[in-house]
Amino acid sequence: MGVGERMELKGFWKGEIMVWLVVLMVIVVRRGEGQLVQNFYGSSCPDVEQIVRQAVQNKLSQTFITIPATLRLFFHDCFVEGCDASVMISSPSGDAEKDAQDNLSLAGDGFDTVVKAKQAVEAACPGKVSCADILALAARDVVVLAGGPNFNVELGRRDGLISKASRVDGNLPSPNFDLNALTSIFAKNALSQTDMIALSGAHTIGASHCNRFADRLFSSSGADSSLNRAYAEQLKQACPRNVDPNVVVQLDPTTPNTFDNVYYQNLIDGKGLFKSDEILFTSSASKSTVVEFANNGGEFNAAFVAAMRKLGRVGVKTGRAGEIRRDCSAFN
Repeated sequence: MGVGERMELKGFWKGEIMVWLVVLMVIVVRRGEGQLVQNFYGSSCPDVEQIVRQAVQNKLSQTFITIPATLRLFFHDCFVEGCDASVMISSPSGDAEKDAQDNLSLAGDGFDTVVKAKQAVEAACPGKVSCADILALAARDVVVLAGGPNFNVELGRRDGLISKASRVDGNLPSPNFDLNALTSIFAKNALSQTDMIALSGAHTIGASHCNRFADRLFSSSGADSSLNRAYAEQLKQACPRNVDPNVVVQLDPTTPNTFDNVYYQNLIDGKGLFKSDEILFTSSASKSTVVEFANNGGEFNAAFVAAMRKLGRVGVKTGRAGEIRRDCSAFN
């Protein structure tokens, strides 16, 4: 091989290496743009977690509804536009995400928890922390305060710039969904069937209005056969026909104020309030997971934490996308 050929070959490999370096840099940058990190506010607002936790504790001292309301708010937010606090926006024309039919039952205490936490954070670190991150932290905190597992929350989300009621339709699970429908809607958000079953465990706390499950009690053929008979009678007593629409029933009739795995034990006993709850036990594809979680609280806690971390990554805005709202209920 001549000198010219060697130099040409050397130049070829040098060019190849440069191309691969550029490709790797692009991949790293693209991945970094969508990544969240645990200590995102380490220098800009180092006490953010303690500030949010204190605000959540203050709100909880006023009402226990803080816990289920905040956790449900996080779920409803992430499943529509991604975890970007779009559900927090208030619209004078009543067409924001929170105004959608499926969101009208979201308790005001969840919104108030985030608003109060944001105010406390702004007082310490103005313009630094997104409402989306505050909601994610508050969702973790209410789980812990109810006796559930503690876990690190990835941060770095920015607040979304879109909040429309029309975008909610078809993006949230229904109390009447079967297993295939549940699995499908969670899969749209990169969540597995196991993630879905674990996140359903959030129904170990909270309550529901009677109209969300009345069809299981008063159909033409009688009460849903998958319901425990004694439990069905209790529900009929609490929710008779033409009941006051403000009446609510606990999702977990056994330990309604504790975040634990009793929800799954209730499913085995035929005490799942919604069809979408009980179907997790009556369907062969999900039954074994329900039994596993019912028998092992540690397994449930681990699966719930893993699912919450995955949920918290859904549709996040990072980098230069979105904004850091000054007021969680309004775009800047």
